[in-house]
Amino acid sequence: MRPSRATIDLQALRHNYRHARALGGGRALAVVKADAYGHGAVPCAKALAPEADGFGVASIEEALELRESGIDAPILLLEGFFDPAELPLIERHGLWTVVASPWQVEALEAHRATRPWQVWVKLDSGMHRLGLSPEEYGDAWHRLRALPWIDTLVAMSHFSRADELAHASTPDQLAVFDAALAQLPHAAPASIANSAGLMAWPMARRDWVRPGLMLYGSHMLDAPCAAADALRAVMTLESKVIAVRELAAGEPIGYAGTFTTTRPTRVGVVAAGYADGYPQYATSGTPVVIDGRPGELIGRVSMDMLTIDLTDHPQAGLGSTVELWGPRLAVADVAARSGNSPYRLLTGLKRVPRVYRD
Repeated sequence: MRPSRATIDLQALRHNYRHARALGGGRALAVVKADAYGHGAVPCAKALAPEADGFGVASIEEALELRESGIDAPILLLEGFFDPAELPLIERHGLWTVVASPWQVEALEAHRATRPWQVWVKLDSGMHRLGLSPEEYGDAWHRLRALPWIDTLVAMSHFSRADELAHASTPDQLAVFDAALAQLPHAAPASIANSAGLMAWPMARRDWVRPGLMLYGSHMLDAPCAAADALRAVMTLESKVIAVRELAAGEPIGYAGTFTTTRPTRVGVVAAGYADGYPQYATSGTPVVIDGRPGELIGRVSMDMLTIDLTDHPQAGLGSTVELWGPRLAVADVAARSGNSPYRLLTGLKRVPRVYRD
């Protein structure tokens, strides 16, 4: 069988959740949308279920997958509902929903619920994607509060540039959020911190935090941050050397000859490529780990294979293990060498079997 695989460390996942919850000081919603960022939503949610305060997903389909697998913890629809026809399903399965648009407020006003609901009311504090404007927010809040079947309202917003530690937009968004909260008639539970906000902006840690990427041991912070140092990589993507070539100096390697040897070179061919989710445009010099030692990619990544330099690894050869990202090699470092982000690499994993370790 093809030797590429992704090992998912569930103990590391739980460690990262506990770290996020401790940083937040309140409750933490574990974001498992997009198949838990490529890690497997059901096994990850099951691993976290005994201690997670709730889960965040992108759609009702993702929520129902968790419910059908036996997850009975709160599940928040982070994008809300897309059609009023979803409201009976939301009620039947006891889901929480975000409300981010006036039409969603109207849909809830027209709904006749038979059980208490929790609704998260989203403010557009400056990202300008989803969210009620500051001018709309108070009215929407009052209209929802007037519905007798809504038990709890949570005020929420979302940062656009919290991973840029010196950028003024995060304090600006916090000021807009706090101003909106100040206009509400009563104190309400609040949530604005995503992973970057939670780690790098202590003033953003409110009643609920929403760790996403950090749950899986990665981040995109643009400066050192002590809170990020405690993260543990959850996914290890690895494969094996399936062939070794001895080339003279001056020989091109792979498609388009993007790398030419400058010395006699031992080339290892690894069973992993862009059809597996490894970035196609990773450049020569992108780090890999060969039998536990630092190495590097040479030549262009193919659909099913990539090539590495074994010249300085005399102990390595046929069957050697190559870590493409994981505990020894941050996925963010690989992403940076290919014009990508760790989000894209982790969620783009394909064809590679996942193996879970507890």
